[in-house]
Amino acid sequence: MVEAREEEEEEKVKEEEEEEEKKKEGGVVVVVDAPREEEAQGEEASTIISRLQAQRPLDPIHITSPPPPTPSSVQPILSTPPEGTSIGIASLNSRAYTNKISLFLFLLHLLVAIAAVSFFCFKGVEGLLESGTWRARRERKVLKFWLPPIEGSAVLSIFLAFIWQKAVRTWPFFMVGFILWACFFSTMAAGILLLCFSLPATSGAGVALILFSIGTGLYACWSTRRTPFTARVFAKSLAPVCKFQALNGPAYLMLGAGFLWISLWCFAIIGALNFYYPPLTIIALVLSLAWTAEVMRNVANLTVSRVIALYYLRGMQCNVQFSFQRALSLNLGSACLGSLFLPTIEALRIVARALNLLEGEDEFMFSCAHCCLHVMDSIFRIGNSWAFVHIAAYGRGFVAASKSTWGMFEAQRMEVLVDSDITSAVCFLTGVTSGSLCVIFAASWTFSAHKHYTATVSLLAFFVGYLMTRIGMALPQACVACYYVCYAENPTSRLFDSTIPDRLSQINSGRDPLVPTPRFPRRLFTPT
Repeated sequence: MVEAREEEEEEKVKEEEEEEEKKKEGGVVVVVDAPREEEAQGEEASTIISRLQAQRPLDPIHITSPPPPTPSSVQPILSTPPEGTSIGIASLNSRAYTNKISLFLFLLHLLVAIAAVSFFCFKGVEGLLESGTWRARRERKVLKFWLPPIEGSAVLSIFLAFIWQKAVRTWPFFMVGFILWACFFSTMAAGILLLCFSLPATSGAGVALILFSIGTGLYACWSTRRTPFTARVFAKSLAPVCKFQALNGPAYLMLGAGFLWISLWCFAIIGALNFYYPPLTIIALVLSLAWTAEVMRNVANLTVSRVIALYYLRGMQCNVQFSFQRALSLNLGSACLGSLFLPTIEALRIVARALNLLEGEDEFMFSCAHCCLHVMDSIFRIGNSWAFVHIAAYGRGFVAASKSTWGMFEAQRMEVLVDSDITSAVCFLTGVTSGSLCVIFAASWTFSAHKHYTATVSLLAFFVGYLMTRIGMALPQACVACYYVCYAENPTSRLFDSTIPDRLSQINSGRDPLVPTPRFPRRLFTPT
């Protein structure tokens, strides 16, 4: 027992000596249980949190947005469209076909026309191959004396179309007045020439041309005050054309296609002379040619309208070839519908303009004029030439585009301005001038070779010259339409100057002595 106690005391002494040695070396051994260590860590975390809470609290985070830009620093792409319209960026690439019924009718008519022309050309060749018959002799005579002057007129009209377009683009301020008076003198000269031939048929055509010449001269005198503004609009609207080098391509292509079709068409007339009811057959062929040529003109119009409209509205450099493909496919139905009805609408507009000028104090004329004004008011809302801009840009149908463009004119109070515009009349008179020059050329040639064909050759030469020149003048007319419509849609664009606002202020203040045109009754403007 005593030995066991001594051993325990010796072990305790050794342990105490070892602990003292470790203290001297600086080492401290602390033995704690695991739960106590976790409690210590929790106490340290609570101490840190209490210290953080004791500090000054931070201000809450505020999210601020930049101030809205001022109106002067922003140029909106599109102004708010009028009621009944829904224009969006996605609609610029619409892939829907417009006016499918009119497209189907035109394609059906074109197939029938191609078949008829092919058949009549075959009949003409068949008649020429016959020997010793009266039919063969007549067809050879027609081929020799009748066909060459008309083909020459077609070539001359294409040459004149190039000259007119280039001259209008280069000297717009000179050409507007020149065209008005050139039409007067050319139609007068053609009428006098036909009267000098002293043939019954040519005398009737000559009298008609002289009467038209007198009306053109009166119109030139009446529109003298409008020519400076029209020339300025031509100059401003044709300025972007230089940015698109290939913009003339579609018009030139349509002129080439028109010349080839007219050449086949003229030869088909020879075969139609030996078919049943030649007068009715030839009238049907003439109407078919008129519709086809108008569609060609409006295809060029749609191509130019899309390129120029997207430049004004989006600042885009649109591809001319892509626009031409859209005009020949997606928008062809609208071109067909517009080509069918717009000539009639323009004719009604001329009648309404004349009645509005002549109404005076006569009660009957007053009633007729106001009746025509109401009719034109309804027609212009559902069908007008300004519609081609929205057809080309947004892929709308002809009626919907007519309503949207006219609605924008009304929203901007531009109805009087666009009604007084004479650019369409200038383009029309350009075609008439070319037709009259073709009459002088073809009638002189035919009268010296075979005078019995003079009347028919003169009529067809005038018709061909007019159609070809109108196709060539599609570019300036489309540019002017885009200038007006795109201004009405986005008047704050930097691409427009003060040309239209100054004119509107003159009209509203009474400082511009405009003669009222179709849609507006006669009234006096008084300064406000």
